[in-house]
Amino acid sequence: MRRAYELGQRVWPDYASRFSRHDFTRPQLFACLVVRESLRLSYRKAEAFLDDVPDWLAEIGLDRPPDHNTLWRAFGSLLKKHRVGRALDLLAEDERATLARDLSATKPLTIDSTCYEPRHRSRHYDRVCRKMDLRPGQKYGARKPGKYGTAVNVSRSKKLRRMPKLGLAVAAASHRILAAKSSTGNGSDAPDFEPLLFHAWRRAPRVKAVVADAGYDSEANHTIARLDMGVRSVMPAKIGRPTAKAPEGRYRRLMKQRFARKADKSLYGQRAQSETVNSMMKRNLGECLRSVGTARRKQEMLLRCLAHNLMLGRGKTEGRD
Repeated sequence: MRRAYELGQRVWPDYASRFSRHDFTRPQLFACLVVRESLRLSYRKAEAFLDDVPDWLAEIGLDRPPDHNTLWRAFGSLLKKHRVGRALDLLAEDERATLARDLSATKPLTIDSTCYEPRHRSRHYDRVCRKMDLRPGQKYGARKPGKYGTAVNVSRSKKLRRMPKLGLAVAAASHRILAAKSSTGNGSDAPDFEPLLFHAWRRAPRVKAVVADAGYDSEANHTIARLDMGVRSVMPAKIGRPTAKAPEGRYRRLMKQRFARKADKSLYGQRAQSETVNSMMKRNLGECLRSVGTARRKQEMLLRCLAHNLMLGRGKTEGRD
């Protein structure tokens, strides 16, 4: 909470306006939101929890917890895209020496994406209900054939278009998130490659190699990485229909040849580190989003990225102590 407050002081001014009530500063509200997210609490439970830990509040200069309505409003106003980007800039700047050591030729930048559940009922549960022709919560013996399964199949594509999606650029050696892009819809990953790589490269100029799965495969992405930023890109050339012909693009053809003889096996194996970060975030912060609106779901995913980096810094500090 203290680290989040210190970061908030560098990102947000204390008050949005000189006419505001000045009950709480914006860095204080950001620290409370990080605690709420790390403990997987609702706004009301976060208010009750903070009321029980006055010593935590004293660390950031509070004598009482913010109201749950105040936290709800602060969530929407604080977590704007440019503010989250500024926070990632500052976190990367604080760890510049560590990142310069971690991002080597053998420990590359890894890019991957994952989808979050928009509610606590999982897709696997929906799939089983559809297979058994049951409504959610309905017992097996009371099913009515042809009712639920047909309705779910019709609306399944609509649900996929509203699926929350988070793309991450991660330092493989330290599991730190250098760039994040939140979106909606289970679409192609390829358009997300350029913004993720650019912002990671901007925050850590010593990036030498980037590794991504076949979802990011594109000749344009290879060209952006290798020619525009001087970063070696490794992605299997598997996009498109299976064929015996070599890919037309220069870099995709090179990838096809190198993967055939397993020349990049050890380097490409580091791609699993981005999947590790996705697993860490879902285990520590939850795989279901609590927000309802599309914009707030995007903000919640970005807040989880900041919370993840702050938790990594906390663990290293405690280890030294």
